[in-house]
Amino acid sequence: MPRIHLGQWAESAVGWLQTHLDWLFDAINTVLSGAYDGVVAVLGAPHPLLMAGILAVVAWWLRGLLPAVLTYAGLALVDSFGLWDKAMATLSLVLVASLLTLLMAVPLGIWAARNRTVSGVLRPVLDVMQTMPAFVYLIPGVMFFSIGPLPGLIATVVFSMPPGVRMTELGIRQVDGELVEAARAFGTTPRDTLTRVQLPLALPTIMAGVNQVIMLALSMVVIAGMAGAGGLGEAVYAAVTQVDIGGGVESGLAVVILAIYLDRMTGALNQQVSPLGRRSLAKAAAAARGSASATFLRYRPGTAVATVGVVVLALVAGGMNLAGTGDKQTVAAGKNVGDGKKIKLGYFPWDEAVATTYLWQNILEDRGFAPEVKQLDPGPLYTALAQGQMDVQFDSWLPTTHKRYMDVYRDRLTDLGAWYGPTSLELTVPSYVKDVDSIEDLKGKAGRFGGKIVGIESSAGNMGLLNSKVLKEYGLDGEYKVVSSTTSTMLAELDRAYKKKEPVVVPLWTPHWAYAKYDLKKLKDPKGAWGTGEKIHTVAKKDFAQDFPKVTGWLKNFRMSEEELASLEAELQAGGKGREKQSARHWLDAHPGFADRLAPVGA
Repeated sequence: MPRIHLGQWAESAVGWLQTHLDWLFDAINTVLSGAYDGVVAVLGAPHPLLMAGILAVVAWWLRGLLPAVLTYAGLALVDSFGLWDKAMATLSLVLVASLLTLLMAVPLGIWAARNRTVSGVLRPVLDVMQTMPAFVYLIPGVMFFSIGPLPGLIATVVFSMPPGVRMTELGIRQVDGELVEAARAFGTTPRDTLTRVQLPLALPTIMAGVNQVIMLALSMVVIAGMAGAGGLGEAVYAAVTQVDIGGGVESGLAVVILAIYLDRMTGALNQQVSPLGRRSLAKAAAAARGSASATFLRYRPGTAVATVGVVVLALVAGGMNLAGTGDKQTVAAGKNVGDGKKIKLGYFPWDEAVATTYLWQNILEDRGFAPEVKQLDPGPLYTALAQGQMDVQFDSWLPTTHKRYMDVYRDRLTDLGAWYGPTSLELTVPSYVKDVDSIEDLKGKAGRFGGKIVGIESSAGNMGLLNSKVLKEYGLDGEYKVVSSTTSTMLAELDRAYKKKEPVVVPLWTPHWAYAKYDLKKLKDPKGAWGTGEKIHTVAKKDFAQDFPKVTGWLKNFRMSEEELASLEAELQAGGKGREKQSARHWLDAHPGFADRLAPVGA
């Protein structure tokens, strides 16, 4: 059967939309970003414990005293993890996405319930929306709106819409037909039949759909974090890519606390707004009247009292914000080159990228800039640089590893030159693996290695080169399977196998701290399939030199020796996860004069 180039057609369609409807995407970006930023500002403005109190009052009103106490305790725990701002960003994303979803899903569900043709057309569309891997939605989202919360917002809306439409349609169709006929017999208009008969009776089912929409939206936060959406998704994604068990547990638990809160509150809201729900709530209250403790724990204030409580806490929070004036970080006289100007540093989780990014974050802060650091995968990061959403990154391996990204975006990027090189890519095994000294020696020995090569991120250039060229050159493509994972996962597997003296083969590169920690063997490449050694370049957005002329000069002269880079990476490894900035600062303090060499104020 002839090859159907559906992927190429989709890519052409996206390119056409980018070219001809750029104004529309800019308008959508402005509106939705404004809505998201507004909600973030509202939720993030009060002191964390005051905001937790406001959310606890809402829980008291909807569920009772015990849920309110548990809500406050759970949110205080999130604050103690240092994840409050990220949690509020996630909550904002969920609320905005859920609202947008319901504004579209409920009318569509009503239309589908009243028109079987519409229902028949929508059904396969909803099937595709719900079964398509959610990661796929991020690709056009990043292409149209660059990185940030918006691609995650769009992907969340698309992914969470089907249950909203289906449950609305189901609820209306389940209303007893005799009731509808009776309403029509009394001369009720179709609109009044819908609003006064069908919707009130269908409300429990519709609210169940609302609950599913919110839960699905929350389940998307980690995927949205891959596109730079921030929030708890970014924290979870960073923990996964860096095998940070502690960070993963804390950020994952914060997601669970938000999920439980939203689930319980939407369930309780159903009881408040639905006639059937209010009836069941009254029956439960009557059954609990015999127990004083149950009555106390189930006590819920009236709407007026709850509103007063929320308003009072909000006024206190507002007064604290007015009274508290933030102290600006001072910079030594003569070194405040940046004057507080923001500069966005992007990196993907490769060790030299992490090390140099946090190194420059400290140096730029010392020079008066306000650097923001964000982790992304290579693809989204190059896209963000090309679209001007990020300013600079320090780990572009050229001319081979990142060639495909430079081929696509070269005219929209600025190459500030190489700061390290030459490098090398290689397949590596522990030294205790005998009779395997070159890539050729892997032939026929797949059984010893479990038939796999433990790889890193699938978007990494060396992974593409390994799959497309290296294995084929040595006839290994049918014998070994390259397992995509993350850099940290690959290193964790190397560590596990090394401690057990098990055979393992992994793709590595030089420079890398693993060669200092383990006794490893670089497999020879007699056919030169990996290509010649590369250099690590600093790559920035196209107009970087206009926006940051001083920094451009510094970065063009940026150089590090193998010894300096190795010691910096070792310092970050010793410092542990989550302390990269502090570790880079400690390294700078131990190397006096290094910052002045890299960023001379008088130059």
